[in-house]
Amino acid sequence: MNKNHMKKIFSTIILSTVLLSVGCAKKNGTANNGTNDGENKKKLIVATSADYPPYEFHANIDGEDTIVGFDISIAKEIAKDMDAELEIKDMDFDGLLATLSSDKADMVIAGMTPTEERKENADFSKIYYTATHGIVMKKENSGKVKSIEDLNGKVVGVQQGSIQADMAKEKITDAKEIKLVAKITDLVLMLKTGKVDAIIMEKPVAESYVKSNSDIALTSAEVTDETGGSAIAFKKGNTELVEQANKTIDRLISEGKIDQFLTEANELAEEQKDQ
Repeated sequence: MNKNHMKKIFSTIILSTVLLSVGCAKKNGTANNGTNDGENKKKLIVATSADYPPYEFHANIDGEDTIVGFDISIAKEIAKDMDAELEIKDMDFDGLLATLSSDKADMVIAGMTPTEERKENADFSKIYYTATHGIVMKKENSGKVKSIEDLNGKVVGVQQGSIQADMAKEKITDAKEIKLVAKITDLVLMLKTGKVDAIIMEKPVAESYVKSNSDIALTSAEVTDETGGSAIAFKKGNTELVEQANKTIDRLISEGKIDQFLTEANELAEEQKDQ
C-alpha cells in the first residue's frame, strides 16, 4: 500500500484524530449495548490487541502509555455517534471474542476478518477495510521468496487465532513448522533471533514493523485474503449495536475518513520509532 508521508507540522492534527488515552476498567463492569456510567452516560467497552500497528498499538504520548491507531480512531467515532465514553481493553488476540460472550466488552475491533468459524460465536459489522497480506523475513533472505508457496520447508510464524494462521496451514502444505504466537511483537523478535524464518501478517502491519526494524524486510510476495477484510465483532444478537456501527462506518467511508485514519496511524507509528 502506498503511504502519504505527512510533515511533522501536522502532528497536532494527527494526535487530535488518532489518539485516545486508555481508560481504567472497573473490575466488576459488564457490557451490553453500552454500559451506563454515572448520570446516564453510556460507556462503550472495546476489546483489542494493541500490538498490531497501524491498526492498534501502544505509543508514548506526553510520557503516558496510550493505545492509538486506525481501529481506535474508528472506535472513537462510533462512541461519539452513540454519545458514549470509550474504554479500551487490551489483551491477546485469541482471547478477544470470549470477552463478548462473557459481557466483558461491547465490541471487538482488531483488524479481524469475519470468517465463518468466527461468525458462529459473534455477529459482525460490514467490512470497513480490506488489505493484502505480506511476508516478512530477515533482509538478507527476503529476495528468495516470491510467493507464499516458497515458504515450504521453512519455519513460519503467525499470530495465534488470526486469519494468517489459517492461510499458512492451507497454503504452506510442507512447512517445516508453523508457529502460533500470541503477539506480533514476539514474532518479530523470533524472526530477528532466527527462531522463525518468516512471518505472515497484513501488509500495512508488516510495513510498519519493517520501517522500525532495519534488519527485516518485506518479500515481493503478496497474498490476497479471499475471505474478506476487517470487520468489528459483537455479541450474538446485539443487532442494535451492529446497526449503529454500520451507520458510523458508512459515514466514515462517505467522508473519506477511513483512508485518512490509516494514513495518520501509519505516520504516528513512524514517529514513535524515533522516541
